[in-house]
Amino acid sequence: MDNFRDFWNQYKGAIIGVIVAILILITRLHDLILAIVVLVFGAFIGNYVQQNKEDVKEKLKNFIDKI
Repeated sequence: MDNFRDFWNQYKGAIIGVIVAILILITRLHDLILAIVVLVFGAFIGNYVQQNKEDVKEKLKNFIDKI
């Protein structure tokens, strides 16, 4: 029993993470989570471009010139 307790104390975060991942896959919540992550990432990129228009223009121009 002591070995199991040591195992649990050492790996309980990984075990809980695997259980949560299995539940997400079974309930197909990963599609929703992925969609939310893509939306938030797009919002951050859009905000960055809006706040730094000139800097983004210059970087894009330099990138296109290299190609």
